[in-house]
Amino acid sequence: MLKDLFQKKRKYATIPTKELTDRRDNIPAGIMTKCKQCSELLISRELEKHLKTCPRCGYHFPISAPERISFTLDEGSFIEYDKGLTTADPLQFADYPDKIRQVQEATGLTEGVLTGQGTIEGLPLVIGVMDSRFIMGSMGSVVGEKIARAIERAIEQRYPVVLFAASGGARMQEGVFSLMQMAKTSAALNKLRQAGLLYISVLTHPTTGGVSASFASLGDLNIAEPGALIGFAGRRVIEQTIRQQLPEDFQTAEFLLKHGMLDLVVHRKEMKHTLAKILDIHAGGVRRGE
Repeated sequence: MLKDLFQKKRKYATIPTKELTDRRDNIPAGIMTKCKQCSELLISRELEKHLKTCPRCGYHFPISAPERISFTLDEGSFIEYDKGLTTADPLQFADYPDKIRQVQEATGLTEGVLTGQGTIEGLPLVIGVMDSRFIMGSMGSVVGEKIARAIERAIEQRYPVVLFAASGGARMQEGVFSLMQMAKTSAALNKLRQAGLLYISVLTHPTTGGVSASFASLGDLNIAEPGALIGFAGRRVIEQTIRQQLPEDFQTAEFLLKHGMLDLVVHRKEMKHTLAKILDIHAGGVRRGE
């Protein structure tokens, strides 16, 4: 028929939906990662080269404490503190010991923070890095103890301290023992201040609850990664309390910087160099060993 001769031809070839689905299913797990902010499909290997930040929109993916150490310190310089320190069950909270064992096996960590010493561009420091994979980076008695001990070692060695916070707050399974760590870490930092030593706090996504209300907010310099959620109480709780609608960007790193609660917002790819510059200035421009 004539209509068959003059049938409009498709400009582009199409692939049936089922075939597309089959192709996606055949992509090996871990090859591609979808950005949670812009939905861009990223090759995982390329994402690693960008320190797990989206090259399109700048979204900062969560990273583990060991990854943070490798991104921040000079290769091979990290010496870990208090590796064998593990939590007890002070309140005999239901299933808490089992939960701790499961998280330890899943993460390879003994607790929710890695502490130790190392160098950044040859400059020595004591470092602590929280890991949100470990019960949401909650601060229990061991987390607080490890941070306090790390600060005490920094005082002994006359080293500056850099702490990376990533936490949902206090660990409810330890009740008041967890809340006591707010005072313990703050008191240790006061001793560091009295010794005339530098403390840099780096707040990453998320930094909330008791951690934000203690050591994470007490830096001589408070730095954050872009887009990090930082605050004490949740948005909904605050809105219900004050009976006002909060700005869209409330409790983001950029909002806090704008309102004078942060000193810098630094992209992860610039963090090592920024910390090195600050440490070098604080050391009077004289690098150890030179």
